[in-house]
Amino acid sequence: MEHNFFVLITTLLGFLSFFIFFSKSANAADMEPPRIPKPTSEQVSEILKNGNKRFYTGKSVYPNTDAARIMLANNENQKEHAYATIVSCSDSRVPVELIFDVGIMDVFVVRVAGNICHNNEIGTIEYGLTYVHTPLLIILGHTRCGAITAVTHALQGKEQRLARNIPHLVENIIPPVKKTFLRHPDLCGDDIIPYAIEENIWHVIETVFMRSPVVRHLVADGKVKVAGAMYDLATGKIEWFPFEKSDEILAKVEASPDKEIEPFAS
Repeated sequence: MEHNFFVLITTLLGFLSFFIFFSKSANAADMEPPRIPKPTSEQVSEILKNGNKRFYTGKSVYPNTDAARIMLANNENQKEHAYATIVSCSDSRVPVELIFDVGIMDVFVVRVAGNICHNNEIGTIEYGLTYVHTPLLIILGHTRCGAITAVTHALQGKEQRLARNIPHLVENIIPPVKKTFLRHPDLCGDDIIPYAIEENIWHVIETVFMRSPVVRHLVADGKVKVAGAMYDLATGKIEWFPFEKSDEILAKVEASPDKEIEPFAS
């Protein structure tokens, strides 16, 4: 009886050890660099700029959308192919893959109203950079953004009723809109909204840097670049802001005593 009990316990411990080893091995494999070398962040930005030009000139080629690509997606890990993590607004007028003229497994997309970044979005960004190994992170705003317009109107005294979960969403947009008011006291009404939309992009980048040591380290080590960009609903064109602006924000965050320090979850 004692012998059987000992055998049972030994067997269970063996299975547990194997499971722990397998789990750690799987996680380590996910974090290993992809087999196929990725393009550099600068090369990725050129790929996406060229794709956007095809889109707004009516020459889209819809790459990587055929049956072979679908089959490949079922058989291979996305980290072998995806080359950009893109945070975009959920707005139906901003179909990310179409405006960049890219296809399946080309971009890792995070979509949320106002292209804000809170816990879930930052966690998804970390996944895109550390497990999917994308060398470029893009924070993509767009003209006539409804979320930022709504917050701007509210702060201007135009009250409106909101569904119960929306205030938690838009509270992330309030700081950049207030900062825009301070920077442009000469503007009033809807004239200030385009400036608030751009300010929101920089606020999001700063928030990501403040909240994610992993992202900061990847950028500081030259493995990832962060770009702000603006999609124009009227023309279909994307305006790219210089990498240097994001680098300046990173330097500011690195000097802040309030930034998160611990890179890994407990």
